[in-house]
Amino acid sequence: MRSIISIVGKSHSGKTTLLEKLIAELKQRGHKVAIVKHSHHADDLDTASKDTWRFTKAGSELSALNSLDHLAVYRRIDGYFDPQEISSFINWEYDFILTEGFKSSNYPKIEVHLSKQGNDLVSDPAQLLAVVTDEPLDVNVPQFSRDDVTAIADLIENTMLVLRREDDVDLIVNGASVPINPSLKDLLIRTLLAMIPSPDGNGIQNLHISLRRKV
Repeated sequence: MRSIISIVGKSHSGKTTLLEKLIAELKQRGHKVAIVKHSHHADDLDTASKDTWRFTKAGSELSALNSLDHLAVYRRIDGYFDPQEISSFINWEYDFILTEGFKSSNYPKIEVHLSKQGNDLVSDPAQLLAVVTDEPLDVNVPQFSRDDVTAIADLIENTMLVLRREDDVDLIVNGASVPINPSLKDLLIRTLLAMIPSPDGNGIQNLHISLRRKV
């Protein structure tokens, strides 16, 4: 399963601003970063009158917009996807997947806190990695100021290294993640690496295989 860290906090606490700074810092360090944002609003991106919105209304299950410098994919769903489920749709490998929101998820969290919004935090203490705050808090995790982006990025790097100590495999069947027995996971990894050559000769860092069968 992919390693995910959630940036959480109350509304208008500064989550987006912090993420912007972290993206720039991590990119400067040579990392590729993917962001998943939680929204409570329907049609938050795919608004009425856009072509992709019209295609969806006509019955398309998925609409994609490809411009000169970006690709946007819109897929209608019946409820919220978990960030791990969203990651199964990402066909490129990213070093970090950070989310904005998803405070009720089980992922490690960095909470952004403003003193004027009260002393209570939204995170489960057991999942809290750190707090970015404008005042000292009575919590047993590291506390950073909003300008201490370098130290926060260090924490993210170190946490991801711990979460990614072993080779891993994700199995997605009919769109749903399927747990794999550890012994079978090891066998799958060794078999795939033995069967499939690296195109550039530098070894396989990530591998995606898609199987589609006739019904």
